[in-house]
Amino acid sequence: MFEYKFVKIEFKKLSGNPKEDYREVIKSHAEQGWRFVQIFSPDFATSGVGAGSYYELIFERPLQK
Repeated sequence: MFEYKFVKIEFKKLSGNPKEDYREVIKSHAEQGWRFVQIFSPDFATSGVGAGSYYELIFERPLQK
């Protein structure tokens, strides 16, 4: 079994750039035993603009008993 972690990275309002560097977030979580699974932008299609307001990084690791 696995446990999952979802990390939300929001975009800056004016520039549209992410508030955090996703590469650094992935590296940091990898050092803690998390494996990067997917990047997901849930509001991309519903935001009404060409880009969403945030995305989520999805991580997994074996469930620790």
